[in-house]
Amino acid sequence: MSDVDGQITVTPMLVADLGVEGERMPVYVHVVEHPDARVLVDTGFTELHPAVADMDPRLHAWDAGSIDIVINTHLHFDHVGGNHRFAGRPIYVQRQELEDARTLEDYTIPDWVDAPGVTYVPVDGELELLPGVRLVPAPGHTRGSQVVVVESDGRRVVIAGDTAVWFGELDEPTTEGQRRVLALDPAAVWLSHTHEPWRPPAG
Repeated sequence: MSDVDGQITVTPMLVADLGVEGERMPVYVHVVEHPDARVLVDTGFTELHPAVADMDPRLHAWDAGSIDIVINTHLHFDHVGGNHRFAGRPIYVQRQELEDARTLEDYTIPDWVDAPGVTYVPVDGELELLPGVRLVPAPGHTRGSQVVVVESDGRRVVIAGDTAVWFGELDEPTTEGQRRVLALDPAAVWLSHTHEPWRPPAG
């Protein structure tokens, strides 16, 4: 565990919700307050698009404030639709994910991935982005999915994107990414589509 001068905090922000199987699914992004930088994990989306009209997306006003670094857990539309807001800032994504988003059909909304001014930093495998903040590949939801591991005050928290969409997928993991998240022995796992973090069972 890296030593950090000062505490690192994670704050969820509700940016939208989607209609899925008759229910409303929240869409969250997460702000990591680090002594050296303010980091945004995923960017939700800021406009509607005909390709996803069947999901009846509803936008919520949000402002993450000043952001130094952006991380995309993966490049599906509901995680990159706000990338254009952060043109000129580095956006860290796994190289495999970037290649798939740019070459596979019906993968995402290409114009949102490569919006004007968006600058990606391709990552191959694990990367310590800042002391106490590292990127870890978590294939499963997509081949190039990654999670963000935050370690502060002897506590480990994971921001997992869609590595798991609902808690049951961490209770009974089936993908390599889900198993990697559990192997990190986190105190909490923030997901993109749940209001509260998953926590390991007591005992």
